[in-house]
Amino acid sequence: MKEWPFRIGFVVIGMIIAIAYWLYSPEEQLPVQVVAPPPASKPQAEPVIQHPVTTTPEELKTAEPIVDPEQPLPELKQSDAAMAKILAKLFANQKLDRFFILEHFIERFVVMVDNLPRPQLPATHRPLKKTPGKFLASGEREQLTIDPANYRRYTPLVKMLSALDTAQVLAVYKLLYPLFQSAYQGLGYPDAYFNDRLVAVIDHLLTTPPVSGPIYLVQPKALYLYADPALEELSSGRKILLRCGPENATQIKAMLHEYRRGLTTDE
Repeated sequence: MKEWPFRIGFVVIGMIIAIAYWLYSPEEQLPVQVVAPPPASKPQAEPVIQHPVTTTPEELKTAEPIVDPEQPLPELKQSDAAMAKILAKLFANQKLDRFFILEHFIERFVVMVDNLPRPQLPATHRPLKKTPGKFLASGEREQLTIDPANYRRYTPLVKMLSALDTAQVLAVYKLLYPLFQSAYQGLGYPDAYFNDRLVAVIDHLLTTPPVSGPIYLVQPKALYLYADPALEELSSGRKILLRCGPENATQIKAMLHEYRRGLTTDE
């Protein structure tokens, strides 16, 4: 039987927002309660859709090097086996074990996306590994700031994502969309549409306020916090963009804007 080359799609689109987990500091990780799905016997209404996922002939052609549109999609729970081979083919010469957590990747990605606009990200559902190295701060205790050298920890993944073919990523995501929708409904949203949630989260990240100059920190106990209460109250996703530095954040926002354009019909 053929391998499942179409599985690469959920890996790639996952990395659009999954970059957040790779940038995420262990100091801020807290467990999250995943809402249980409703009983199977409960009738499910059709989701109200704002941004429907459809494919055009041009998109099908764009996806053909990776996806065989004639092949049926696998079951959600059977989408892990070919992951390593697929990633190795897409990201040639990359050290894949540096980035990915392959087990239950789609479910992990959906949980992550859903929690980015919230105060905390789940520690147990990340689809990418933690950022290599330790978080860096500089200065005396009363004048602590994020060390600019800290931003370089996040540059390799930003460069890797920037090199992807946006049109191909979008085409593959659209062909794989039923898997994302299934995972989202299984998370406890039987009447919601995952692509709408993804677009809303991208919009949330795109409106992260820029910060000029050094970002000051406090360390009341073991953990670092933002000295500015307004920054400390930001969502986990917006804090991630601040932590990765202004140059990386600018590139991430540019990528997110391009993906949003392909995920919606309102631009």
